[in-house]
Amino acid sequence: MKGIILHGGHGTRLRPLTHTGPKQLLPIANKPMSQYALEDLKISGITEIGIIIGDVYPEKVKEYYGTGEKFGVKITYIYQDTPKGISHAIRLCKDFIDDDKFVVYLGDNVLRKNLIDYTKKFQTSDSDAMILLCEVDEPQRFGIAELDKNKHGKIKKIMEKPKNPPSNLAVIGIYFLTSKIFDIIDNLKPSWRGELEITDALDMLMNQGNKIEYNTVTGWWKDTGTPEDIIHANKLVLDSIGTENQFLIDTDTEIKDNIVIGKGTEISRDSFITGPVIIGKNCKIGPSVRIGPYVSIGDNCKLQQCEIQDSIIMADCTVNAKVDFSCSIIAHGSEIEDSNIPKKHQFLLGERSQLKL
Repeated sequence: MKGIILHGGHGTRLRPLTHTGPKQLLPIANKPMSQYALEDLKISGITEIGIIIGDVYPEKVKEYYGTGEKFGVKITYIYQDTPKGISHAIRLCKDFIDDDKFVVYLGDNVLRKNLIDYTKKFQTSDSDAMILLCEVDEPQRFGIAELDKNKHGKIKKIMEKPKNPPSNLAVIGIYFLTSKIFDIIDNLKPSWRGELEITDALDMLMNQGNKIEYNTVTGWWKDTGTPEDIIHANKLVLDSIGTENQFLIDTDTEIKDNIVIGKGTEISRDSFITGPVIIGKNCKIGPSVRIGPYVSIGDNCKLQQCEIQDSIIMADCTVNAKVDFSCSIIAHGSEIEDSNIPKKHQFLLGERSQLKL
């Protein structure tokens, strides 16, 4: 099997964080969110991976992932000139896929349970597609599957963001497909959004008599489309620290209970950390810093006098301020200084921002 990671889109709901790079490279627990997709594929035995890149800083994607060698995979880059929908992106991969079965993984999705069991099931099945479903609170925000109440295990209909959803089962951003999907996409018409929808392609595939299976995901699944989603995903990943199902963490880090500390990081004696927390390499924490719970701090950060909860601090940031903030995302290279205001703050700072309070 081969894998496809979708790495396009403009990430408008995540601005200003996406003004300087693709949303899929934004870190969750100090790791780009699309790396979770790549590691999921690799763990499942899929090492030939195509990454679809768009016009939002594609060179940053290539710079980070390279040939894939350092991740133990082989990467092929496929260019999508404009974001015309998931089905359009999949169609661009026809030559790369050939006649193999394949998995499409949206690069801004994070899944608690890995793909091993699902991949094995699809490899040995005669299905033309397999989708994963997850119960959600706001089904109108997602592609939805309606199950056939009269035929156990059968899907009745698949639809994109219905105003009146017939179920709360979202079609999550991981699709197991065969080459049959390419002919289906060739006959698709754009939706009202002007895109070739994957839900329309799957529905057409099913209506033409092809076999589509589904599995309901256990644990959690996160679509990280907003800053709030990213902060929540960060919490969920950090909760795995120290557990049997811990997400992959760099080998040269120190783990104490549910706190991960990178090599070369110094923490002053008068600073206090409440896990789960992850701190990158070569950071200087202190004096008088309170961190946690649910905080990710990237490499080379310098923090003094601050209190931080439920937040993501990307690499190369400086906070030298008597400031208390939570539910915040501070992008790469930003600085916060000179605060004497004791109230709690919430920040969303783009790359290399400077804030003086």
